[in-house]
Amino acid sequence: MNFIKLLETLSNKEILDAKGSRRESFNHIKTFGKGVALASIPFGLAATSSKSKAATMSMASAAFQASNVEVLNFALTLEYLEQEFYAMGLDSGVIDADDMTVFQTISIHEDEHVKFLLEALGDNAIAKPTFDFTGAPGGLNLDPFNDYPTFMALAQGFEDTGVRAYKGQAGALANDGTLLEYALQIHSVEARHASQVRRMRGEKGWITNSENTLPSQFAAIYGGATPESNTVQGGVDLAGMFSDFGGNGAVTAAFDEPLTMSEVNSIASIFIAS
Repeated sequence: MNFIKLLETLSNKEILDAKGSRRESFNHIKTFGKGVALASIPFGLAATSSKSKAATMSMASAAFQASNVEVLNFALTLEYLEQEFYAMGLDSGVIDADDMTVFQTISIHEDEHVKFLLEALGDNAIAKPTFDFTGAPGGLNLDPFNDYPTFMALAQGFEDTGVRAYKGQAGALANDGTLLEYALQIHSVEARHASQVRRMRGEKGWITNSENTLPSQFAAIYGGATPESNTVQGGVDLAGMFSDFGGNGAVTAAFDEPLTMSEVNSIASIFIAS
């Protein structure tokens, strides 16, 4: 399924309207047997650790391989990570007073995202992993709750990853217009978080090329099979077409790219102990 075909699918009103209400969608997911649902998540964020093995799930293939339960549990793992990170940051006292309101607000958003996904999944929801924000599972030695610049860098990394992760699974939810709608509502808020945190770190609110001001270990956040430096959209290479309007940098800033489940798993596993 190419980019244009995906847009055609997502904009097909008959398909979207035929999938029922939000509650019907939730109830449909909850009718899955818990054991069957969990057994059908081979790529492992349901029980992620630094040793987990994940199958590569691209945006194009996700529509054919990932079930709604799998995608929502994938999203829930990311929301668990962000929820705990911000809660620990607020409790630690590391956050500057001038920034406290922003991070309190983001924390509330993450709480609501987790509640939403838990409601959607019911008994099929995975348990929260054990997180280690020092990055020790990935061989790092960070101190985000005593060093504010490190906390801010991780916040940016998590938010930028979340935006690309939700985008990477949009195709997998194309079979349920209600769930797709709510996933995209979360996706847009994650993008607002990312833009805010980036500006608080003195950066632009959007990503140009694959620029990375985070530690080198996080280059994958801006790289991947389709890196943020990509200039090909809808099969058209836009490189060199807008030299008077910011050039290729402006082209890359105008489009966010997806990350596959495997790519996100690799990033998240740096901070998941068990």
